[in-house]
Amino acid sequence: MRKKDTSACDCDVIHAQVVKEVEGQMLPKEDFQAMANLYKMYSDPTRLKILWALYCHEMCVCDLAVLLGMTKSAISHQLKSLRMANLVKFDKQGKVAYYSLVDCHVKEIFENALEHIKE
Repeated sequence: MRKKDTSACDCDVIHAQVVKEVEGQMLPKEDFQAMANLYKMYSDPTRLKILWALYCHEMCVCDLAVLLGMTKSAISHQLKSLRMANLVKFDKQGKVAYYSLVDCHVKEIFENALEHIKE
């Protein structure tokens, strides 16, 4: 015999005012999709390593490849995704492109994540 799941709610709205209040504060679907896409960038360990390296210092593709033990092609592919997500930017100096984080928000996301996982 199975135990009844007491964590599930089997009734209609109990707190209609709360539902109405929160409903008025919900973001548009597009904003939730954009946030999900942003977090996808943070869900890949390779991209996290690249972001962490750039958190520490601006770097070129060659240096990132050596640091992470990957090919320049693989690093470039990940950097393209990170650029498209507006997380990294590059400054071309001659033939070398130096990558860095776009702004302090990217650093803050890292700092908040680290604070959270170390609690």
